[in-house]
Amino acid sequence: MHSTIDEWIDDLVNATDAARASEEFLAWLDVQSRFHDYSARNTMLIHQQFPGATMVAGYRTWQQEFDRQVKQGESAIWIWAPIITTRCPACENAPSYHEQIACEYAETPVSEWESGLVGFRPVSVFDVSQTEGEELPEVEYEATGEAGDLVERLCDVAHQVGASVEIVADAEWEYGRANGICHYPERVGEKPLVEVRDRENRADLARTIVHEYAHVRLHVGVEGAVERAKREVEAEAVAYVVARACGLDASGSAFYLASWTGEETAVIRERFDRISTTAGSLLDVIE
Repeated sequence: MHSTIDEWIDDLVNATDAARASEEFLAWLDVQSRFHDYSARNTMLIHQQFPGATMVAGYRTWQQEFDRQVKQGESAIWIWAPIITTRCPACENAPSYHEQIACEYAETPVSEWESGLVGFRPVSVFDVSQTEGEELPEVEYEATGEAGDLVERLCDVAHQVGASVEIVADAEWEYGRANGICHYPERVGEKPLVEVRDRENRADLARTIVHEYAHVRLHVGVEGAVERAKREVEAEAVAYVVARACGLDASGSAFYLASWTGEETAVIRERFDRISTTAGSLLDVIE
């Protein structure tokens, strides 16, 4: 089995390279690059007002960039946008407010002041689900195949993995487009909680559980030691191997990995031993 796992990881590296070069992935990547990477504060505001939001943009951006229109009657999601303009080097205010507060700085003419942040203003955005129009390109991540009782078996062995697991009804899912999440424990001795979104595709549900179990085995207690992209690569590579060993088609994992590995798949090979060992240990538990 260990030699087989090694061969499968090689297959995954090659499939990830092919996925990254595909027209399907490049079209998806182009669309993703047009969405802002929001600050933690704005991300919190978005999800407070619209739980489950996945891709948000302004009214005009939806029209001009994506050929989509906000549906009639939809309520805006309000966030804070930075105000960037010329500002006083001393009080760091815009010229008009600089004069109002009687700042005495005059060493540099206003015309030579550099631009900087002077405040924030509220702006409205809308989630993709609030719009209609041209379809956005998608890449297929889901595993397929006959899962049998694999989901139930994975839930039964949660304690052996060192976690607790909950399958959450789709209507109650609060984590947007994510299919699973691993809540790392706040105190020593507590078990991490794995939550996964329930859905009809049991093969992909099983793959998601394994992905989160890989986080439990590899990343609990070492938060920050491995950057997020590398953690996701490790977890999905483990999920691919376990799913394949269980007779499922997890070829979609290549697209998932392509979105995290940047231009190099070297990270998969760099973590070859960690991926192989973790996949093998999870297979032992399942069997």
